[in-house]
Amino acid sequence: MELPRIKSMSQKSSDKKSLLIVSGILAAIGLALFGYLMFYTAPEEVMERVEIIAVTEAGCIGETVDGFAVNIGQCNAQEGDFIVAPVDQKVKDRAAAMNPTN
Repeated sequence: MELPRIKSMSQKSSDKKSLLIVSGILAAIGLALFGYLMFYTAPEEVMERVEIIAVTEAGCIGETVDGFAVNIGQCNAQEGDFIVAPVDQKVKDRAAAMNPTN
């Protein structure tokens, strides 16, 4: 009959150190991904001249000079008017990536 092996104190502390290192690496990866996500989704608004193409309950829909439709929120304009409004450049970049023109 074999006796059960008892872990020594040094083996227990080494297991804890390994667990701590792995947890630290996973936490660092998670923080890096969270930071990237915040950078990617944060708006980058610039003032741009848009033509109002529709006025809806959700706000005014404007078309930028380069042909992107954007919702600029509530406005006091009529269809066909040109106004200067904040436009999120990252939304335009994503729309261009999803709808390439050939």
